[in-house]
Amino acid sequence: MKDALDARHRGGSVGVPWSGFDLINAFNSWKVSAQAGRRFVVDSAGSAEIVATGLSWRAQVCQQVCEEAAVDLGRALTAWADSRSGKRPGRRVGFPAFKRKSRTQPSFRIRCKTKAGRASIRVGDPMAGPRSICLPRIGVLRVREDTRRLRRMIRMGRAHIRYATVSCRAGRWTVTVTVEAADLHPARQHPPRPDADGSGWVGIDRGLTALVVAADTTGRQRLRVTDPPRPLRAALPRLRRLSRQVTRKQRGSRNRAEAVTRLARAHHRVAHVRRHFLHKVANQLVKTHDRLALEDLYTAGLLRNRRLAAAISDAGWAELARIIGYKQRWRGGQVTRAPRWYPSTRMCSACRIIGPALPLSVRVFRCDECGHTADRDVNAAVNLAVWAEQHHAQTRDPEARGPVTNASRGTGSDQRPSAGATSPDDGGTPPPRTPVTAGTPEKGGVS
Repeated sequence: MKDALDARHRGGSVGVPWSGFDLINAFNSWKVSAQAGRRFVVDSAGSAEIVATGLSWRAQVCQQVCEEAAVDLGRALTAWADSRSGKRPGRRVGFPAFKRKSRTQPSFRIRCKTKAGRASIRVGDPMAGPRSICLPRIGVLRVREDTRRLRRMIRMGRAHIRYATVSCRAGRWTVTVTVEAADLHPARQHPPRPDADGSGWVGIDRGLTALVVAADTTGRQRLRVTDPPRPLRAALPRLRRLSRQVTRKQRGSRNRAEAVTRLARAHHRVAHVRRHFLHKVANQLVKTHDRLALEDLYTAGLLRNRRLAAAISDAGWAELARIIGYKQRWRGGQVTRAPRWYPSTRMCSACRIIGPALPLSVRVFRCDECGHTADRDVNAAVNLAVWAEQHHAQTRDPEARGPVTNASRGTGSDQRPSAGATSPDDGGTPPPRTPVTAGTPEKGGVS
């Protein structure tokens, strides 16, 4: 593709492969050419014999690895072209850049093909045991997580494996299986509500002291999550020590590579602890409330405050909103977002009068007009719920776009049919019996 672009810039009329299909065909034509290392020898009789096939490593790599890479390149080229022409909204997308192997995360994707009723990607093969996955050309791999639920859904026709992505992060290899699963059982979904019904909204205020405070329009507090784990703050001493070890090692040495891996694993654990806690909070919210109202926080702008940047990053506000959005769509619920400049903190939830800005040290809201007094976070959550009750029909969640596979009432594009019926047992984990509290993530938890 790059050679064709260079030839066109030099003034030639050369076709440039742009889609994934064209890129795959171009690669198939190139790998049998002399540029790929293929050599022929012609004897005296005029017959040609191949003495070098070129790309000798291709026999050790699954064919789909190169094909899926070409598909990704085609998508990147389309995104760049659409962004350049103005068809793609949002931040401008640059031209795909060559990624050096030593500076990128090793990753590849394989499609699941079925031949003679046997899938190429199998989970829990009887010959290998329940904690295993079989990949084409690689063979059987042992995995740490239990695959019982996935095996049961595949066996009963309620799920189908589409892709398997193998990646290495912080020195640990991970296999991510993309599954097309059936919709959640109706018993696990929220009952549908008409747009004319404006009741049932619960506002969610995100903060630092209390990560989440949820309240309804009546002022009743539904959930308060205090003392989040703050994994970055807890791991800072270790991260600083590991960072010093990296800087003291010689560049390019094996000791430096090992020190970099130890530092990456520490950062990886911080992210996992935070994400696990956010999944627990999101699960408790979406399982108990079918209508949630969030605030469209400008997290990038808030991070410019050097005094609060570390705490805001450690809280994971944007990730929590993203998780709540797709989990609520799975259950047929609704999520709406108030405008970025909506004064939820300064507005009185009783008389709706907007007061002056409150410093972070003030935790109690007092209205100068009506004398209403309430917790600062509860007052903001009530205002968000009231706003959603009044404007929910005119707004939508900005994250609710793109493919929606497992949402029976979703409105996203490229919606696929269900893979089969489900039972309530396969609909998800039951609601937690105890309130969410901070702590070390449980081993083997399902999110």
